[in-house]
Formats: sequence, structure tokens, C-alpha cells
Amino acid sequence: MIITCDSCKTRYKVADDIINKPTFKVRCHKCNYRFIIHKNDPLDDSFLLQDEVSADDHRIIALSNQKGGVAKTTTCLNLAVSLAHMGKKVLVVDFDVQANLTILLGFRQTRSFYELLNKEVKGINDIILHTKYPNLSLLPSNSKMALLKKRYLTQHNFEYLLRNRLQEIEKKYDHILIDTPPSIEFFTLNALIAAKLVIVPTTCEYLSIHGVSQISDIIKVLKGIDHDIEYKVLITMFDARKTSEKVIYEKIRHKYGAMVCKTVIEIDDKMQESHIVNLPILYYDEKSKSAGQYQDLALEITE
Repeated sequence: MIITCDSCKTRYKVADDIINKPTFKVRCHKCNYRFIIHKNDPLDDSFLLQDEVSADDHRIIALSNQKGGVAKTTTCLNLAVSLAHMGKKVLVVDFDVQANLTILLGFRQTRSFYELLNKEVKGINDIILHTKYPNLSLLPSNSKMALLKKRYLTQHNFEYLLRNRLQEIEKKYDHILIDTPPSIEFFTLNALIAAKLVIVPTTCEYLSIHGVSQISDIIKVLKGIDHDIEYKVLITMFDARKTSEKVIYEKIRHKYGAMVCKTVIEIDDKMQESHIVNLPILYYDEKSKSAGQYQDLALEITE
């Protein structure tokens, strides 16, 4: 879990199994400030926070949920645009055979990760495209990506293919966002292995919550084999007018606690309109509710 010092705002990464008391007293290594992780039963000694979260911890971010229709690609695009609008240098990786992210960014006939692995290009930089949006680049997808699963799934360490290629270029970007398909297999496993943070978009409905549980279970397994990865649950397309959604929203908050993003992406007609004209919400209507919420999300993951 991530703990932020109340005084100097330094962020620390603490293993989940350490915080096993109702109340946990901690002390910031940087400013020596003592504060309490609120539950109930104070300890006599404080735990010294030392393992600071670096900028690299949120450099590579995967967006994943087994359930489709949860605004995963929409979130990948609009979060990336919001980060780029803040002056961050951002690369989005379309790691879905459907190539929806590539199409939303205005590209159709492109080379992809398939051509890279098939050695049809010299290196990863040869397939990265500059978009019309400042500070935003794209590693696109195409229909040939479907061949990757068949060719590499049975090979040893197939899940490291994306991570190994991104290591060649990751220092060039402040953030790399990976869009994944609505399933847990070749492409999603590669994205999870490459990422340091996973954002799990979910609507307030049962099947989407089930998808969150599956991703969180996989992340626990990855952490068990010493893969340094965290995840955050993002509520999307939330309609506060519906009692059923409010009930499920509270259940998600109760189950995942601090792992749930403070930002909530609400249902917004302007977002639907932006899809029709093929524009990120920030460039379609900067003053819309959705545009503000995605900017809030960008601030939340970089604070």
C-alpha cells in the first residue's frame, strides 16, 4: 500500500502485511513527522517509513479489467491526454488486437508490436507514432497482433516480451500507459508484468466487480513472485441517480478501501459526444465534467 506523509507529502510504499493492526503509528524518514494510519488500537512504537515511492513507480501504467464496457480504452486515452496536457511526456501502448485506441488517435494502417517481434523493423522507435496532441505518442496495434498469441504463448517467458522492449525506451517518457483487451491472457499478462501500477476501471455493476477481483488476485500472485506492482480501482461511468449504483459503489469502497481512486468518473453526455467526433474529452469540451475528472485523476496519480 502507499502511505503519504501528512506533513511533507512524501509518499512511501509499505507491504500490505505490515499494516495488520487497527491503528498504526508511523514516522516519516524525510521530515521525522509522526502520524497515525487510522483504525483503532494505537501502538507504543512508531514504524519508520523509509521506502520512498519514486517517479519510476508510476512510469508504466496498465489499464485492465476482464469485463468489457468499463471505459478502459476511454480512460487510457483521456488520462494520457490529461497527463500530456500537464507537460508530461506520454506514450500510450495499444496492446489490444481490436486497435480501438489506435483508431481513436486517428491511425488505421500502421505497424505494430507484431512487426517489431517479427523483425520487420529495426527497433521499437520505428513503430512509435507522434500524435496530433502535444507530448503524446502511440505504439499502435493492428490485426496482425492476433498472431502473437499463437506464435509466442507456448514459449518460455512469453509474458516478458513487452516489458523487455519497453525497457529500451521507458526513460524517454514520464508515463507509459498500456491499454489491454477485456480478458486475462497473453496481452494482459505482458502488460501486468511491464507495469508498476495497474488502474482497474470498473462500473458499479456485479460482473465488472468480478473482473476487479480477478485482476487483484493475479496481482497478489505477481507480488508473491517478487514483482513490484500496485493497483488502484477507478469507478467509471458512475450515475449517482441510480440507487443500485450507489449501493455497489459503497461495497467497492468498503472492500478495496485505500486502493480505490479518490477521483470518480461520472456518466457524461459530453463524453459520448466526444467519441462521435473522435476527440479526447479535453479537446472536445475542456469545461465538461468528464474533462475535469480526468484531469483530477492525472493529478491524483502524479501527486
